[in-house]
Amino acid sequence: MHKLFTPSLLICVLSACSTAKPPAESASQTAVAITQSSVKTMAPALQAIVDQSWQLQLSASPEMAYGMGDKSAAGKLQDLSPEALAKLNQGQIAILVQLKALDRSKLSKEDKINAQILEDQLQNEVDLYKYKDYYLPITAESGFHAYISSIAQGRFNTQEDYQNYLDKLKALPNYFAQQTYWLKQGLKEGITPPKATLKGFENSISAYILPVEKSSYFKPFTQYPNHFTEAQKAQLTQQGRALVEQNVIPTYQAFYDFMTQEYMPNTRDNIAANSLPNGDAFYENRVRYYTTLDITSAEVHELGLKEVKRIRQEMEQVIKSVGFKGSFADFLYFLRTDPQFYATSADQLLKEAAFIAKKADATLPKYFGKLPRKPYGIAPVPAEIAPKYTSGRYSGSNRDDEPGYYWVNTYALDKRPLYELEALTLHEAVPGHHLQISLNSELSSQPDFRRYSYISAFGEGWGLYSEYLGLEAGFYQDPYSNFGRLTYEMWRAARLVVDTGMHAQGWSREQAIEFMANNTALSLHNVTTEIDRYITWPGQALSYKIGELTIKRLRAKAEQALGDKFDIRAFHDAVLENGSVPMSVLEQQINDFIEAKKAAI
Repeated sequence: MHKLFTPSLLICVLSACSTAKPPAESASQTAVAITQSSVKTMAPALQAIVDQSWQLQLSASPEMAYGMGDKSAAGKLQDLSPEALAKLNQGQIAILVQLKALDRSKLSKEDKINAQILEDQLQNEVDLYKYKDYYLPITAESGFHAYISSIAQGRFNTQEDYQNYLDKLKALPNYFAQQTYWLKQGLKEGITPPKATLKGFENSISAYILPVEKSSYFKPFTQYPNHFTEAQKAQLTQQGRALVEQNVIPTYQAFYDFMTQEYMPNTRDNIAANSLPNGDAFYENRVRYYTTLDITSAEVHELGLKEVKRIRQEMEQVIKSVGFKGSFADFLYFLRTDPQFYATSADQLLKEAAFIAKKADATLPKYFGKLPRKPYGIAPVPAEIAPKYTSGRYSGSNRDDEPGYYWVNTYALDKRPLYELEALTLHEAVPGHHLQISLNSELSSQPDFRRYSYISAFGEGWGLYSEYLGLEAGFYQDPYSNFGRLTYEMWRAARLVVDTGMHAQGWSREQAIEFMANNTALSLHNVTTEIDRYITWPGQALSYKIGELTIKRLRAKAEQALGDKFDIRAFHDAVLENGSVPMSVLEQQINDFIEAKKAAI
């Protein structure tokens, strides 16, 4: 999942979504209708708070508001002015105060979950504002300038669709100006990404500085629905060409100049989150948020070291099983350099991923009683962001007439080993992110703030658990692929060590790269991009292993309690039945599942 670049309670789940926002009144009216129609049994006092929060969210998010039916939000981009963000923050604080004062003793079990998750979401937004996270609309991987380009990928079926898009192109310079303003504030206060993580970042900007005809922003004007007249096409093409030439390309050029001449040379040198203003408190806050547990960075670090030691022993056993003669480091070098482990074309890599994905599809009925209706496709990571992007990611859609996508990075093929592809596919597609997120969005009885949200410890924990589930489903028959699975698990365990090491214990970037490189078979390119990701996204990398360990522990608990009555399909359905939830809620869910099954025996 990639980082959000604006304050938002709704998460564009793992997708390259643009960040956008509309007029408060009409959005608020739409929000009430939607929320009340989706949840009919919520306690009135809680429902009122939920409605108020949803209204506030839609008032700040034109893209979401328009998708929910608010026509007045069409053609608008998010207002990121100091006044708008301060107003949003004040509204969130006011709602949070009401929510904390609510008597929850008489709420139903489901309403208690609703209240807790909404409180967590609101508290996180308030915390991010306090720590000035909006000063950082970029990470080592990408930034707002890349994600906003998804406005060119929407539906273009009517004249109105094109007019809305033209209006967004007109608004683009102001949107960039607002984001640049916050970047400048960050320079003044020392709240920037570390300089070392931004090497090559300018390439993600120059990728948009192209002749008009080659610009992704111009693409909607090169393909029209059949019912458009030639006169309509000519007029829209002329308008689109002018705006891309006069608004889009100069805006990206100005941003490129600012980043290369002013911003990047003056970013901070220290990589640690605790070197930021209020850095210690900020990082411990991120640890608690991303793990959803009351745990410290020191405790996470120690847990990571234990997991690294355990997984390393399993990796050594695989090396022994293939009869390799040499050290652990020699084996890693062999995996990173032998051509047999790498695709020779982007199509080959995509086809191999598709083959694995179809095999995974076929295993689902054995392990799940409920499956999502939404399908998914496989596509390459967009070229504009691929060089500094991770190996793969799931890109979801909130629309019911669009599929999800499993993105596979086809850049630098000699850095994308095939022995990791089974684990990656199971994590990002099924039974991982696509299955979990799609089922979540189908929970129509839940309020929208839950249906379209994402709790990292749950979602990423489920993704890593899905890699492990592949063992039972018959994957990893090749020892090298099994080593790839272990290196992925080691990768997530090592994250616990390096993330806390860099942000709280004084580790250098080089020390973290060395630790990751010495303990995983990830290519050195991937190791470097991953470490830079952790540096610019403090704490998020902790969610994977913490979530997976929780799910595995709860499964073992259920297996022991139910014995031969344990049903893996029923257990998985129970884990996913309430969508994305904090670990404490998941614990209670599985406890209830166990008690219900015992009572039925």
